[in-house]
Amino acid sequence: MPQHSSGPGGRHRAPRTLYRFSFAGSFSEVALCSFLFSVIMFVQGWNIRRYPMLSGDEGTYVAQAWALQQGKGLANYTYWYDHPPMGWIQIAIATWIPSLLKPEVMTVASSRLVMLAVSAVTTALLYVLARRLSLPPWAAGLAMLLFGLSPLAVVLHREVFLDNLAVMWMLLAFCLAASRSNSLWHHCGAGMSTAFSVLTKETILVVLPALAVTMWQFSHRDTRKFTITGAVTSFALLGLFYPLFAWLKGELLPGFKHASLWEGISFQLMNRTGSGVMFSKGSNSYGVLHSWLYYDAVLLVGGLAGTAMLLLTRSWSRTARYLTGPALAVVILSLVAMRPSGYLPGMYVIQALPFLAVTLASGAALLAHAMLRKGRHSAERKAFTAIRWTLAVTLAATAAVYVVPRWYVGDRLALTADANGPYRAAAAWLRNKVPDPALTRVLVDDVLWMDLVHAGYEPGLGDIWFYKADLDPAVKKTMPHGYRDIDYVVASAILRRDASDLPTVKAALEHSTPVAIFGTGEARIEIREISQH
Repeated sequence: MPQHSSGPGGRHRAPRTLYRFSFAGSFSEVALCSFLFSVIMFVQGWNIRRYPMLSGDEGTYVAQAWALQQGKGLANYTYWYDHPPMGWIQIAIATWIPSLLKPEVMTVASSRLVMLAVSAVTTALLYVLARRLSLPPWAAGLAMLLFGLSPLAVVLHREVFLDNLAVMWMLLAFCLAASRSNSLWHHCGAGMSTAFSVLTKETILVVLPALAVTMWQFSHRDTRKFTITGAVTSFALLGLFYPLFAWLKGELLPGFKHASLWEGISFQLMNRTGSGVMFSKGSNSYGVLHSWLYYDAVLLVGGLAGTAMLLLTRSWSRTARYLTGPALAVVILSLVAMRPSGYLPGMYVIQALPFLAVTLASGAALLAHAMLRKGRHSAERKAFTAIRWTLAVTLAATAAVYVVPRWYVGDRLALTADANGPYRAAAAWLRNKVPDPALTRVLVDDVLWMDLVHAGYEPGLGDIWFYKADLDPAVKKTMPHGYRDIDYVVASAILRRDASDLPTVKAALEHSTPVAIFGTGEARIEIREISQH
């Protein structure tokens, strides 16, 4: 009579179907992880400050982190409730000592080194999660490679996005939820990690049902009500801290002449202008989807295929059942992305990348198991072993031939291209060519804002984020003559794109002449001196 042992969610589980995750005594697994991890970190870290092109969101988060370090509040411009502040609090903490030693470290390009550390932690957590979800070492290593070396992932993981930080905390929550120790403290830790994730980027709330499924599956039925209650309590106690902060300030709900947290959350989750139907040519969502596919269709399409395989085989494959959580996360994130009325930013896919990597690697593991399993009779083994091995090798070779050349081109671009030369040149000109920065007023995008602060321009009054010239009453009060109170406008692609909706910025462009031009095409940056006539 075969012996069985208790497992997640019940008393009777067949141990042969589960992979026990432990590095102890496994030199080969340690060697595999170390090698893959080193390759991934090299590819993601090399040339990180030069590629991809710096984005406005990165500039915003770095400037908000700087404001925290300087004791100026939760942001450099505080006139509404943005995302919960945990994201730039983490950036501020990570760059605190370097910025004390070398203040110019607090620029967007240099702050990307924080994302390299975040990516290192996230990649390690992904391997731990894959192993705890019963994947063999080779499949967990494949998930690491998919997550770390996909050209789409390399580009997005380098950028200072809140999504990268939120995903790190969410993966920690999944790892704790999938612990086989059935410990109350592991589930409490999962609840706390989830709260940190949501307080970093509130849109990751949609993944909570998938986390709940994983926590349910890996909790023992005798203690489930205690451990899950502990997780919910931990999440609530930390997650409600930010609303409590707003309530104590009298800014939780909309009111007369004050910002409100409710208005900020409503804008981020419900009231932003929709991006249109994802599969309708010409919509913003269609453009975002094709930008993702341009960098890498393998992880996106393969991850969806792996998700379908896991859900279809869940009824007869015990291993697939343990992967329901990541599969459900992919389904939820895909449905949210396809909402015709929702707003779809380019960095949204970051939240799906680890789950896509796990489901694709899991699909490969299930397929390999089905093809290479031994038959019950010796005749069957002799007849089909050669065929199965041939088919398995053929599929693996085909995948490699299709994927490797495409990833090589994308990753080589990330390792060699310089997309930020015009920004560096513009920052140097404004630092060295303007006689008295302290008395000069410049409209810039949020990428260059921190560079000008370090160059001596007065934050918020001389160094003005161009949106504020039209949208921030406090800034407009300092500009009674409109564009004539400005000396220069730095016309980057970001500023040129949005100037049509901003009267003061548009007038500044129309009444100015270029004194320096850097770069060409979409990357062109013009420093324009404003005529006072």
